[in-house]
Amino acid sequence: MNSLPEDPDFDSGGYDVDDWSRLKAFSGRVATLDDVQAKRAVFALDDTERPFPLDMDLPQPVIWWEEDGEQAAVAVQAECHTSSEGEEMEVVGLILPDGGAAVALMEDIDLVDDTDPVWRSLVAGAVDGVDPDED
Repeated sequence: MNSLPEDPDFDSGGYDVDDWSRLKAFSGRVATLDDVQAKRAVFALDDTERPFPLDMDLPQPVIWWEEDGEQAAVAVQAECHTSSEGEEMEVVGLILPDGGAAVALMEDIDLVDDTDPVWRSLVAGAVDGVDPDED
């Protein structure tokens, strides 16, 4: 999922290091397809067993370790799902600084706070279009 259009119940607009906390979280229950279609949640998984929401403070700044390297994000949804083979997956819905959305496994993110210099640099780089590794 690449982006979520604006909706009064789910603020998916971009953010910077000073206003990320205005993002609304989806918590307290497992999301449904209706929640995703209404832009209240980032994802809904229906092919799993025993799903439950993870007890996690949301929204939460994170560094997402994806294929192209590290990326700043804010977790707005967190759920645990069990596959038919019995494997537990902790899944997180992310909002990126440009307002795009992504889904990641908990094992692929680091929880940080908004004072983390790496997270701040990654957000600033995404917002300003500057590679934070270039000087």
